[in-house]
Amino acid sequence: MNLQGAAQTPGYMRPSYMKRSYMKFSKLVTAITVISLSAMSGVTYAKVDDATAKRLKNDLTPVGAERFGNSEGTIPAWDGGIKEVPSNYEEGEFNPDPYASDKMLFEITKDNMKKYEKNLTEGQKALLSQYAPGYVIPVYPTHRSASYPDWIYDTLYSNALTAELQENGNGVSNTIATSPFPIPQNGVEAIWNHILRFRGEQAEFRAAFVTPTKDGSYTPILTNYGYYFTYAEPDITLEEIDNKIFYLKTKVISPAKLAGSLTLVHETLDQVQSPRKAWRYQAGERRLRRVPNLAYSTDLPTSESLRTVDQKDMYNGAPTQYTWELQGKKEVYIPYNSYQLNLASTKAENIISPKHINQEQTRYELHRVWTVEGVLRDGIKHIYHKRRFYFDEDTWQIVLTEDYDEEGKLWRVSEAHTMNYYQVPVTWTALEITYDLKSQRYYADGVDKHAPRDFDPKFKRRAFTTSAARREAKR
Repeated sequence: MNLQGAAQTPGYMRPSYMKRSYMKFSKLVTAITVISLSAMSGVTYAKVDDATAKRLKNDLTPVGAERFGNSEGTIPAWDGGIKEVPSNYEEGEFNPDPYASDKMLFEITKDNMKKYEKNLTEGQKALLSQYAPGYVIPVYPTHRSASYPDWIYDTLYSNALTAELQENGNGVSNTIATSPFPIPQNGVEAIWNHILRFRGEQAEFRAAFVTPTKDGSYTPILTNYGYYFTYAEPDITLEEIDNKIFYLKTKVISPAKLAGSLTLVHETLDQVQSPRKAWRYQAGERRLRRVPNLAYSTDLPTSESLRTVDQKDMYNGAPTQYTWELQGKKEVYIPYNSYQLNLASTKAENIISPKHINQEQTRYELHRVWTVEGVLRDGIKHIYHKRRFYFDEDTWQIVLTEDYDEEGKLWRVSEAHTMNYYQVPVTWTALEITYDLKSQRYYADGVDKHAPRDFDPKFKRRAFTTSAARREAKR
């Protein structure tokens, strides 16, 4: 892995956190490989050989996607994604839409969806049928805009050669910074690719989530989010990683009755050996309490039972409750390049409507996705008996999910409306939605943004300790 000689893509406005020592990073990868191989037991080997890994420099992109387009020309070849920051972008401001001049190609409705059904998921068909005529899918030209820093591309190649899946999918060894398995061999590897995908080293943003009633009324819960991605630090030592993927701190700003409520999460790489640690500070209680069950099918706090904890970020946590099957790829109209939903001017009132969001604000494109289906293991309790995930091939971001009840009926459908934050560059969500088909309500996270996403907030790790959280909560 030649990180020292990685080419710098012209035009990128790299924040200070990108200026790291590649030599330290290379030593870290070597240390992880040596120490993990000597300490591990019960490992299912998943690394690929040299010849297979070289595909990431030939017919596959560095992320593992097919480099070429489709035969119809409706999906273009990947040419590196967004290579330059648009000239109208100003640092510290919201990301202008680089595809704002695109015209909609067509609109999929309940009446014409049969024409497009080969490129639709079961969840999308259900939404089109149940919420007609309001719910439509506006389709735009496809842009394979995903791009990442050069050192992430080099690390993906290294991970492919070294990453190993532990027994029962409990965790991953010999991996760092980004997705471990760019050439996946099973469904669990695809899940870990999403969980560990690169999202920057740090991030801070402020946005609201809402749970509208059937008539569309809602109270935004404005929340500040702070992420510290330990796993993605190139110059961290092996001991400092301490089995952590990231630290997360959320603090409610409004409404007044919830203001000051704080959640602290220490997310672990192997959650079976060392489970996620979480604490909650409820407004009015004046104390930070350990929350031992903030995982799996527990209701996501203040979601009005419309979303489980493991649906945050589309899916999170240890993937050990399900048997996962990698079902291959298909071409699907998925939410993509959703810059309109990220603008400060796109307020909640422009997005939220009864039963579903205002689809006029959305954008869908035809992309290839990996499909993974999970069936609940015998003896395990979870409200979802079966789950189906769709992963964007260019990012490993889960963009669509379908969750089924114990009777096999489709219950909830989730969408991740993504975009390239090209100032890093990294692809992440602008808005996440979970539709509950039974209650005809939904949960939407990412509205009423008060500031653009900051990928260089200069957090110190000590800000994510319990003592620091207590001090902040009581201020």
